[in-house]
Amino acid sequence: MAETKSDTKSFDIIVIGGGPGGYVAAIRASQLGMKAAVIEREHLGGVCLNWGCIPTKALLRAAELRHSIDEMKEFGITISGEVGIDLPTVVKRSRKVAGRLSMGVSHLLKKNKVTVFEAEAKIGAKKGDIRTVTLADGTILQAKHVIIATGARARSLPDITPDGKTILTYKEAMVPESMPESLIIIGSGAIGSEFASFYHDMGVKVTLVEAVDRILPVEDPEISAIVQKAFVKRGMQVITGVMMASLKSNGKSVTATFDGTQEPVTADRAILAVGIIGNTENLGLDGTKVKVDRGHITTNQWAETGEAGIYAIGDVTGPPWLAHKASHEGIICVEKIAGQKDVHAIGAGAVPGCTYCRPQVASVGMTEAAAKEAGHKIKVGRFPFIGNGKAIAMGDDQGLIKTIFDEKTGELLGAHMVGPEVTELIQGYAIARTLEATEAELMQTIFPHPTLSEAMHESVLDAYGRAIHM
Repeated sequence: MAETKSDTKSFDIIVIGGGPGGYVAAIRASQLGMKAAVIEREHLGGVCLNWGCIPTKALLRAAELRHSIDEMKEFGITISGEVGIDLPTVVKRSRKVAGRLSMGVSHLLKKNKVTVFEAEAKIGAKKGDIRTVTLADGTILQAKHVIIATGARARSLPDITPDGKTILTYKEAMVPESMPESLIIIGSGAIGSEFASFYHDMGVKVTLVEAVDRILPVEDPEISAIVQKAFVKRGMQVITGVMMASLKSNGKSVTATFDGTQEPVTADRAILAVGIIGNTENLGLDGTKVKVDRGHITTNQWAETGEAGIYAIGDVTGPPWLAHKASHEGIICVEKIAGQKDVHAIGAGAVPGCTYCRPQVASVGMTEAAAKEAGHKIKVGRFPFIGNGKAIAMGDDQGLIKTIFDEKTGELLGAHMVGPEVTELIQGYAIARTLEATEAELMQTIFPHPTLSEAMHESVLDAYGRAIHM
């Protein structure tokens, strides 16, 4: 049960925000013997668990099953009658999954003796090395250390206001009451591409719009090109390299216009997926040395801000804006506060990224272009899933695994994947980078057969001219 108003309450650490960064930081603090509190104004688990990572995967699973039904004839399985979509049940299951995990977070906090306050909070004055935090109901908390983990919200474009009916943010897009016949998605990063994949597989005519010259612009260009080709082959319209001039709704449909020669596009609805902005407002940061740069709090490698005793982790800080990065930052921050001697800051390129569209995309480390720009002389390996027995047996043999090595040292600089279950496979390369494995260790490792992971091995072998199955 959440705490209610009473006299000033003292803690060792106060965490503002109960998302994947905040609740993990509080649990780790408790494990280290500190008295911890979490303040959450809405839902434990944050955006990721309630409106992002988890419920979107439930939606994408439904779309994946719908797509699989269409392909069953190739496997000798026939289904008589028309395949229907019960949209309310699809959405209800997604929300049920989110609710179940939110309750799980509550249980974990209680188990670890973390006090939870359901309220908005504002950071107050400092007396000595003790900082106060005031809740909306007037309750005053105090602690030596305050961690800001307030997350972020969807960014809007100038002169474009989501109305929740025809122009949607990710929240409305996740709980549709009906499926539109057509849809414009503005922004082709992970969120935009996942929504494009979901809605298209559910029978919607999708137009995906991106300002730069390719979709998934943070990924290796070779990987982006494969996904874009797959999207177009499936029937999506993909428009890249254009700047939006306007996005206007007449209450029944939406029309997007663009600078240059690109023709306008009209659809039933539009989704804005153009990035995020940190929740830094009304936190009481005025008068402190906490610096906010372009909507996000600036920190060092230990999550410290410019103000002693105030820290920030997760999406309220800089990129990459990923839940697993937030959790790891929370642990690093707390362990550093506790004086642990074996704390390691997150290294450059150590955070794997995953996009759960169809085909899946995953990466860790440098792209080929970034490695060259950093001055590395490189070796690059590639292995297509069309040469992998498990992928062929699954009927999902399109995609590629690309590995990048430093020619002199054999260091694995980066790995980039597109294809079946690559969001699960990428962790193998992430572990290899953490262990500072070179091409020698990776080539000497035995990969089980038949598995998709064999393509990882072959990609490493190919970088050194030793691929067997290509």
